Amino acid sequence: MSQWITLDTPHGPVRAWQALPDATPRAGLVVIQEIFGANAHIRHVAGQYAAAGYAVLAPAFFDPLAPGLELDYDAAGTARGKALVDELGVDRAVDIVDAAARALAGYGKVGTVGYCWGGTIALLAAQRLGLPSASYYGARNVPFLDTPFKAPAIFHFGELDPSIPAAAVAAHREKQPAMPVYVYPADHAFNREVGSHYHAPSADLARERTLAFLEENLR
Repeated sequence: MSQWITLDTPHGPVRAWQALPDATPRAGLVVIQEIFGANAHIRHVAGQYAAAGYAVLAPAFFDPLAPGLELDYDAAGTARGKALVDELGVDRAVDIVDAAARALAGYGKVGTVGYCWGGTIALLAAQRLGLPSASYYGARNVPFLDTPFKAPAIFHFGELDPSIPAAAVAAHREKQPAMPVYVYPADHAFNREVGSHYHAPSADLARERTLAFLEENLR
């Protein structure tokens, strides 16, 4: 079952795409968008995790600024998305994750998985909210790596990603040696099934590792 619901947040109402499994959920999961909104791709990702047994919410993080906005994967959409996440800021984004996690609390433990900008918000959810989190190609992660984690995290990167140099990946291993860091023969956004950067073998392996991580930390 999938539908839009509304979250009450400190920053006003925020829609969230809810995807529930057919059976009793094993745990809750917040899916954190890229810079393009809670669009069809993110809703598809939510459905994939619901099919794996999780009760999923994918908040529309832009709603406090531009309700209902979904952006195209082009230069204009990228520029608009970057401007919006900068305007939203990480504190408000973490508040929205917290609201989603609270809405999922009835399903048991809650984790997050985030992509691109959402990968950095997932990292912050592990640090600030104590939610086990999977971070995919978070290009904004490095400034936060010295902050203690309240919950475990797992990191996925593409070795062909020009926005995340090898030194940034190495910083994760150096500053947080207890956190698994995986690198794939792929570009940025290798999990996104639309667009030229999609790399199915890397996406499948990363999802397998993420599901194992969630199983271990949300059981």
